[in-house]
Amino acid sequence: MTRQITIFDTTLRDGEQAPGFSMNEAGKLSMARALAALNVDVIEAGFAAASPGDARAIARIAAEIEGPRICSLARASKADIDAAAEALKAAPKKRIHVFLGTSPIHREFKLKMTPAEILSAIADMVAHARTYCDDVEFSAEDAIRTEPGFLVEALSTAAAAGASTLNVPDTVGYATPDEIYELFRMLGKKVSRDDDVIFSAHCHNDLGLAVANSLAAIRGGARQVECTVNGIGERAGNAALEDIVMAIRTRRDATGVATGIETREIMNASRTLSRITSTLPPRNKAIVGANAFAHEAGIHQHGMLMNRETYEIMKPEDVGWPSSSLVLGKHSGKHALAARAAELGFKLDDEAFARAFAEFKRVADEIGTVDTARLAAILSRSEGASDDELWELSRVEIRAPLASNAEPVARVELNHPRRGRVTDVAAAPGAMDAAFLAVSHIIGIEGSVDSIDMRYIAAEADEAGKAGQAADVLIDMTVSSCGESFTGRARNRDILPACVGAYIDALCNASAVARHRADNGSDHPAANGVAAE
Repeated sequence: MTRQITIFDTTLRDGEQAPGFSMNEAGKLSMARALAALNVDVIEAGFAAASPGDARAIARIAAEIEGPRICSLARASKADIDAAAEALKAAPKKRIHVFLGTSPIHREFKLKMTPAEILSAIADMVAHARTYCDDVEFSAEDAIRTEPGFLVEALSTAAAAGASTLNVPDTVGYATPDEIYELFRMLGKKVSRDDDVIFSAHCHNDLGLAVANSLAAIRGGARQVECTVNGIGERAGNAALEDIVMAIRTRRDATGVATGIETREIMNASRTLSRITSTLPPRNKAIVGANAFAHEAGIHQHGMLMNRETYEIMKPEDVGWPSSSLVLGKHSGKHALAARAAELGFKLDDEAFARAFAEFKRVADEIGTVDTARLAAILSRSEGASDDELWELSRVEIRAPLASNAEPVARVELNHPRRGRVTDVAAAPGAMDAAFLAVSHIIGIEGSVDSIDMRYIAAEADEAGKAGQAADVLIDMTVSSCGESFTGRARNRDILPACVGAYIDALCNASAVARHRADNGSDHPAANGVAAE
């Protein structure tokens, strides 16, 4: 039988401890629901003794979330363990996670305890936690820098006191995969425990090795891995759940193990976390980053159009992405452009296509990615059409009413090559929402903003090396419209016009797709499961 690995998710505890990822009670509950849908085995919901808010959040998760085992962290103290037990009272399946530092540097400088005192505290506190529940985990904090002999003693003491899971954390991300593998092999042979007591790995990413170390620990005998969605966590983060799970699934021939994760919920969990913490994963983040299944190079795009297995080892649908995407930019070739033109309903002869490709390359060199609206304009001109349907922002003004219960009002002016300048006024609960609503009225198409990625682009220094002040804001936005997702991009000195410009860009893309499909009476699906952008 394939060995099953327990997925212990600590997004709501270790992940939330990282600067910038703090969550309120409602956010934690929302994330816990996403983790339950993901079918993680254990949710470490927080650190009950850390704050009253954390204790309340754990208690709500324990009462409202079904499926996973709910866990609370506790230091090796009765007060902490009592607080964890109280917060977990309503959980049908619960775990108390007790930790204590074991390395020489922790014993001497943080704890000021002798090895004998450490062992005594482990025995007493694990036994105390067992009075509340049968499932107790013990973590030897900074295990990797602990003397191997003492680590064996500490874990054996915890097992004797009733711990059913023995966690071996690489607290500071110091280990290498070979070291982790050998350590778990050694612990499996030397730690005194019952057969049902399992080892767990908790790896940090300070050297970028957290996922590799977690997989090495599994190979060495670990039956549980502790991880976080999007890899968030202290300093450089924890091992990323999505990376571990998909590595196990994709390379089962090499790992020989399996998990119970519902992988199609991975993107939902990632997006939920991004929304709660207002932090997107990097574009090049494995599995969940915006570029994970995106292709721009012409050679790659040609291969993808023939068979996507040429350049993809996983199906994007298996992790919750709708499809792969072919990004049209300066590295793209004729095959990708032809596929996107066909999808939009254009039927160009060889001469028209040659004109379109030449103009496409020129525009791509200037602006990078060529969005749908600009591409549709290029293709239309290549067919002999003269009108350009791109809208541009001329002015946006916000008026904030004095009355506290009144909504902000936005006045937006857009320019159009054929219709000239058009103005609309709209009110909404937020200033930006009001501006978006006015844009929708003008363009004649509704949209709902899914995500906004903002980057501050500092001005280049002058010849004397003095930094300039003319910095810009670059906005990348994803908008849902007409049942599809469209992207928009804009750059401006100020945030509001940059956001409005990106929203206009996205709606122009949506409008272009709808118009050309309607004109050609077709609804072309993406070829071979690959969507173009």
